[in-house]
Amino acid sequence: MHKIAEVEVQHNIMKANKKLADKNQNIMDENNVFCVDFVGAIGSGKTSLIEELIENMNGSIGVIAGDVISKFDAGRFEKHNVPVVGLNTGKECHLDAHLVEHAIHDMALENIDYLFIENVGNLICPVDFDLGSHMRIVVISVSEGDDTVEKHPLIFQSADLVIINKIDIADAVGADADKMVNDVKIINSNVKVIKTSLKQEKGLKEVISAIESFKTQ
Repeated sequence: MHKIAEVEVQHNIMKANKKLADKNQNIMDENNVFCVDFVGAIGSGKTSLIEELIENMNGSIGVIAGDVISKFDAGRFEKHNVPVVGLNTGKECHLDAHLVEHAIHDMALENIDYLFIENVGNLICPVDFDLGSHMRIVVISVSEGDDTVEKHPLIFQSADLVIINKIDIADAVGADADKMVNDVKIINSNVKVIKTSLKQEKGLKEVISAIESFKTQ
């Protein structure tokens, strides 16, 4: 009986979250804002990637920085003179549509073209929580090990773009970036995968092109 109650509660939570996510996306559509949810483990390079996108993409960008304590990454984004809203999740290991709903009301959507959401550093918890974004980008790095994809298959099933980051240190950490690409393709054959090294400025143009192409679909 206890297990049945848990299933019912989980179902209700996910149903409520989806309803709010649809509402969030409608609000962004009304303001012609394209929203991207960036998911990845701690240290994958999500923050650095978003910083590079801010500096190199055409169009105005706003950022929602989600973390257990958001002020650190939010402070980095603010240095790029873009509007930023920090979301503290406390003990929660992911953002949800309700938190994002509050954040977008604090963001002047009419003044931005893109809204980037940096999710909490985790490859498990965010899987089932739709935020209302138009695109989900999963960022992983070779430093996490080339078995990372195999260990976390569900997040890649929901990805619209996968980035294999820090390929410049692959040999140093004994990781095979091509294996990681192949593992993603086994799980999600249709998703685009880009290998990047922000340190060596590799792959950034391809990431920007992929976002812009997805926006026009």
